[in-house]
Amino acid sequence: MNSQGNNPILSVIILNYNGALWIEKCLKSIQQQTLFSRLEVIVADNASTDGSDKLSESILDQPGWAGSRFIQHGENLGYCTGNNRAAAEAHGEYLLFLNNDTRLEPDCLEILVKETSRLKADAAAPRIEDYSNNSFQSIGVWGFDLFGFPSTRQFTRSPREILMPEGCAYLIRTSVFHDIGEFDPLFFMYADEWDLSWRLWIAGFRAVTIPDAVVHHRGAAQVNPEGAEQILEFRTSDTKRFYSNRNGLLTLAKNAQHIFWILFILQFFYLIFELLISLLLVRRFSHVRRAYLDAWIEIWTQRRHIISWRRRIRAMRKRSDWWMLRFFKLRLNRWDEWIRMRQLGKPKINAK
Repeated sequence: MNSQGNNPILSVIILNYNGALWIEKCLKSIQQQTLFSRLEVIVADNASTDGSDKLSESILDQPGWAGSRFIQHGENLGYCTGNNRAAAEAHGEYLLFLNNDTRLEPDCLEILVKETSRLKADAAAPRIEDYSNNSFQSIGVWGFDLFGFPSTRQFTRSPREILMPEGCAYLIRTSVFHDIGEFDPLFFMYADEWDLSWRLWIAGFRAVTIPDAVVHHRGAAQVNPEGAEQILEFRTSDTKRFYSNRNGLLTLAKNAQHIFWILFILQFFYLIFELLISLLLVRRFSHVRRAYLDAWIEIWTQRRHIISWRRRIRAMRKRSDWWMLRFFKLRLNRWDEWIRMRQLGKPKINAK
């Protein structure tokens, strides 16, 4: 709780892991918010080794940050469990899960909260622009494609309903976050907001985009650090692809009611095609084993987890697969990756 009031309207949760290059600028931009007097800021650290934990703690110990706090998890809990533990200590009416590689325009949070409340929405996405300039990244995901991947991040000047706010700046009502089960700890990282947003919608809630609220985001700061504020290459890792592939299938397996099992099957066969392409490009079997085969094996070994979640979701379900078809989009998600490859060259894949 901030020193200016005991009832924060918004709890900003920043999960930090080795964010020494970003965290100070992120916190400075929060301190400059027009809504700062009504904010609670929580920095939760996943056992950083670059000094960013000490830096965060020292900043929040300075005058003007009373009530905001630093939490040391003591281990790398990943995005999901790390954020869930921090959210358990939050007091705001809303939660904002904010990446450390972001900086906010001064009126961002005031506009975001005000418009979300006015539209009677339960979750919201600001406009995401590149970290160093005003180039457009996203206003949230409009829907899903033929394979069940997130699809369409098209610019709009007016608020509108979207399927998914981006995980780098995800606003949600605190009560709704807890009601729909929080982030699934099994996901660890990647596609976690995809799963959360499916549950949000099928439980009867709404998400919108607020284009006038602007966040600047670097993106892929851990897996693709070259270039500092600008991304200079297309880089990923075996582990990132594993989590992305596994968690995309997990989202569908958990949330599909009936006809969306077709998306699960189509996504599975698309990943087989992608595996073959990866073999040609990467020429390293350890990559496809980790990124694809291990992902598929875990879908089977985690079947009890999936069944448990399906029971929970069935109990909260208010919208069917048929209703959710309104979010189907023709634009293919992977088209964006082909564009990125054309711009930055063949992907470089870390073997870890």
